[in-house]
Amino acid sequence: MDFPNYVNGLETINNQKLSWVYLERPTREKMDIVSKNFPIHELNIEDCLSKNQLPKIDRYDDHIFVILQFPASLRGRAAPNFTQLSMFIGKDYLISITQGDLYPLNDLFRTCNSGDQKIRNNFMGGSPGYLLHSILDALVDNLLHILMKIIGNLDDIEDEVFDDKVANAKEISILRREITTLRRIVLPLKRIMLEITSRDVKRFSSSAAEEDLIDYFDDINDHISKVLEALDESKETIEIYKDTDNMLNSEKTNKILSFLTILFTLSIPITVAGTFYGMNIVIPGSVNEGGTIIDYFPLILTASLSSLAAGVMVLYFRKLGWFNS
Repeated sequence: MDFPNYVNGLETINNQKLSWVYLERPTREKMDIVSKNFPIHELNIEDCLSKNQLPKIDRYDDHIFVILQFPASLRGRAAPNFTQLSMFIGKDYLISITQGDLYPLNDLFRTCNSGDQKIRNNFMGGSPGYLLHSILDALVDNLLHILMKIIGNLDDIEDEVFDDKVANAKEISILRREITTLRRIVLPLKRIMLEITSRDVKRFSSSAAEEDLIDYFDDINDHISKVLEALDESKETIEIYKDTDNMLNSEKTNKILSFLTILFTLSIPITVAGTFYGMNIVIPGSVNEGGTIIDYFPLILTASLSSLAAGVMVLYFRKLGWFNS
């Protein structure tokens, strides 16, 4: 049958001898249906129901089980989270299981589900290997789009870093998190894709298209390598922006502290004079002005001790090098 249908409650597209079972937000009941119709191991079912499995590939005699992670994004906007894609790939079937957040994969399935035989042949072909390439190619292309958005945000931050009127510490932190999350996705993706290309493409491809599929998968691997290189460069760039922002903020803070220090220093003379005239001692010009040197002895003693303390501090600061040009 060459048109979309439902196999025992599972949304399925058949093309030539290939069946694509698409399952969003898996439940125990749906996974039980999958296990009854396909030779699926119980441990793999548990992995599909879990949302936090590490990327991996398990090989069996008649199929392979792959877990990959991709950015969970709203349409047209990158998000720092990721979602899990589980796939069972057999000789005449491919089962894809997601948590419903992979819009490129959803769009691909809906496109094949449109009923146009030419479109289904274009994306599904007649072998699981061909369909696997179409799925991974769409998801990696989405990675490239997200990467372009990140690079665009980097360019915007570059202009804002040197603007004293703009506070962008939060934007830098969010962008660092997005870059780090994408690197955590792409690194294991590259490793597993190399394994699939070298060991599994031939198992699930028609002999006529075998060499072509290897070239297609090599092209995906090349795109993944470019994404990883760009992420590494972006990581270095955002670290430079972070350090620059910290340095400029520190310099701005130092200028503010310097201004406040100068303002406080200028107020010291009047503060000292007011302190002396607030003392209960004889001071020239006060209401209790004395007439002999003995009357001014407390004033002389206080002024001498203050001058001595100031002189000691000046010598100590000069020793520390604070007065050097």
